[in-house]
Amino acid sequence: MRLARLTLAAAALLLVTTVTIPSGTPVDQTERRAALSSDAVQPRGAAPRPPVLRSRHEAPFGAFVGSWNDSIPNIRRMTQWLSGANMQVGHTYLAGNSWADIDGDPVMLGLWSQWRLADPSRKLVLGVPMLTPNENDMPDADVVRLLARANRGEFDWHFLKLARRLVAFGGGDTVLTLGWEMNGTTYTSRCRPDPTAWKAYWRRIVTVMRSVPGQHFRFDFDPTRGLDAVPWTRCYPGDDVVDIIGMDSYDQPAGATFDQYISEPYGLQDQVEFAAKRGKPVSYPEWGLFRNGDNPEFVRRMVEWMRTHDTAYQTLTDYCPHGFWECNRNPRSSQVFKQLMSGSKGDPNPWSSTWGSAAAPGTRH
Repeated sequence: MRLARLTLAAAALLLVTTVTIPSGTPVDQTERRAALSSDAVQPRGAAPRPPVLRSRHEAPFGAFVGSWNDSIPNIRRMTQWLSGANMQVGHTYLAGNSWADIDGDPVMLGLWSQWRLADPSRKLVLGVPMLTPNENDMPDADVVRLLARANRGEFDWHFLKLARRLVAFGGGDTVLTLGWEMNGTTYTSRCRPDPTAWKAYWRRIVTVMRSVPGQHFRFDFDPTRGLDAVPWTRCYPGDDVVDIIGMDSYDQPAGATFDQYISEPYGLQDQVEFAAKRGKPVSYPEWGLFRNGDNPEFVRRMVEWMRTHDTAYQTLTDYCPHGFWECNRNPRSSQVFKQLMSGSKGDPNPWSSTWGSAAAPGTRH
């Protein structure tokens, strides 16, 4: 995650074509409207999902509570804290320090597979960096060079190996947040230095991983909420290689309201409209507190938003300052989250009813 940039209030958007957000970055509303309404990346003849807003439902949920062997027992402990709530989603990340990390550590994948296979209603969500090292403040010029190498196929083998390992461990239905938060500046796997090359590389990775027999992967396009460093619509690689439209949503910047998170350019409302037009569900792979302290209203509004939109799954980031179980800095938010989620039964048939079957290349589901 990284700091999102807040735009002016929604009313002001009606009065001007270009809006300037507090950081000074302009938002071109003509480009925004065109990108969000464009049919260019939709399969020919595809009909949009009917409503963005839907009847209340409990999307499958979970929390990021660690990456290795300590995290799986933490899921059970958090479940107990939530009075036996059915936490159907496990969320972890590949480290991204080297290409060996992208291959997928067999011990880690094995541990998560044991958890996943113990209950057919469970799903693993795996954050997969597209380039390494993923968190070393790499200059844009170096990112561009890496993307050029990637599109020559130099890194294909690592994603092929990861796909084969996931399938071998019984994780052929894993959800992959490939290059998450690509519209920011935190990670090497970012889009801004060369959006055209980045989109081509995403497509290449998906094609490589879908070539493995036994896979039913879902690929989650997961930007940060808001404009950030580049409009996330510029990074969207196409409907045939994306299954879910995700969004990482933290309560930032300081002083912002939830209504602003909805209405800001490239915010929550833009996300659900973009997804509905393409017949895809939304997700919230990372959400939690960040810039406004103990903020129970954000928790209440965020849970309500996810329950009343076409949400495939959601996973809380549960460490300080973001979380409510492992972090003791947010007692009021913790109480609200516990009240809202305790005893939740989850979705009895979450994956087939919400998503259908995994899409083959060039098809829509």
